[in-house]
Amino acid sequence: MKRNCTISQLLLRSILIMMLVITVVIVMITGQKGALPEANASDISTASSSGSLSASASSHSVNRAAAPVSLDAVGTGVPTFERSIAKTSVAKKSSNEKIVYLTFDDGPSKLTDQVLDILKKENAAATFFVLGEHAKHSPEVIYRIVDAGHAIGNHSFDHKYDDLYSSFTHFWGQIKATEEVLKEIIGVRPELVRAPGGTYGHFDETYFNLLEQGGYKVFDWDVDSGDSKRRGVPASEIVKNVTSTKLKNEMIVLMHDGTGHAETVKALPEIIKFYKKHGYTFRALSTEQSPVQFHISPSVKNKGRNSPSLAWVQKNVVPNADLFGPGQSLVLEAAGVETRLDPGEYSLRNGQYQVPIRTVMERLGAQVKWDQSNRTAVIVWGDVRIIIDTKRETITGEQGESSARKGPVAINHDKSSLWIPLRTLLESSGQTIVSVAASQKERRVKAQ
Repeated sequence: MKRNCTISQLLLRSILIMMLVITVVIVMITGQKGALPEANASDISTASSSGSLSASASSHSVNRAAAPVSLDAVGTGVPTFERSIAKTSVAKKSSNEKIVYLTFDDGPSKLTDQVLDILKKENAAATFFVLGEHAKHSPEVIYRIVDAGHAIGNHSFDHKYDDLYSSFTHFWGQIKATEEVLKEIIGVRPELVRAPGGTYGHFDETYFNLLEQGGYKVFDWDVDSGDSKRRGVPASEIVKNVTSTKLKNEMIVLMHDGTGHAETVKALPEIIKFYKKHGYTFRALSTEQSPVQFHISPSVKNKGRNSPSLAWVQKNVVPNADLFGPGQSLVLEAAGVETRLDPGEYSLRNGQYQVPIRTVMERLGAQVKWDQSNRTAVIVWGDVRIIIDTKRETITGEQGESSARKGPVAINHDKSSLWIPLRTLLESSGQTIVSVAASQKERRVKAQ
């Protein structure tokens, strides 16, 4: 009897110890899961005739490059890539700064010039996601977009869903075709990409991951203007769709400048007025910020698409990101003076050369001084005086008795250097870019 009691006590003690161990393990696992980053998702209720986004879709800012996720899980048979969800943008900005990114899809068309005129009048930056087949026939409009300081993005070649979303290799082919058209026109390959109709219901992990590995940044949107819900959506409805959307510190607005969107042009001044009234700054999208992307729809798993082979990925995707690095030196000739900027001493952003002010101007023979009290950079280059106001983000050029040239400037801070678009810097000094060329060894810009 006593022996039986002892055995029972031992069994009970063993059970209690096992329960304690299980409890500790559960607590540890739960704690680890609680430490994982979570997406900052916000519900978006939109719908368009092109199937841009269903009412159940939501968007989040992502930076697909940290926590391991295997593409084998979606049947690609390609290597493991990494991704994570980022809570903040890479670009440095005040936490309470309000920024709106106006974006236009499906151009260029005859309407694009009207959009550019309005943006110029309102001093508002924007991003144009263009179609290769349209850009090929309207290179002068692409030039104007870039010259005005706006960003250019890739929106595929012909916008045909049946081809784009039948397989990733077809989507990739259209992106590359448009990329080559734009490189031929403006000399650079845009890294910004927007999927026709948006990524929701179209993209799976293969599309997202391989485009990222190829060096592209895919952007969806926060605000759908609804200008593509049906033909001839009136301007009043477009304005209402935009202004009724809940405001937050950063907004990406979807609009269209393709043929048939004249009402969008009519609505644009009111949309800009609305955001100005609420204290927003207008900026172009940048590769330095975390993109807004819709969540993956469960329906895409049933599409039965063929995945690219490992050999195809290694041949086409893996080396592609190297195409976006400056690589070559930049040779600049201005006012009869020639200087060379090595890779790393300049950058390409949104199709424009960005340069450090002091480095470039001192090599061209100018004097550069920093006025700490006014937070301005003052450049004296012969009889030219240039003032860059970092607080107001403006640049003013003065030359002799001529009237001053003043305009907005996008300023980037890199440690102790101020970087601005090369074209803006040269034009403020009275110089006009007369030629831009690129070879395998170097890039050249000539101004006079």
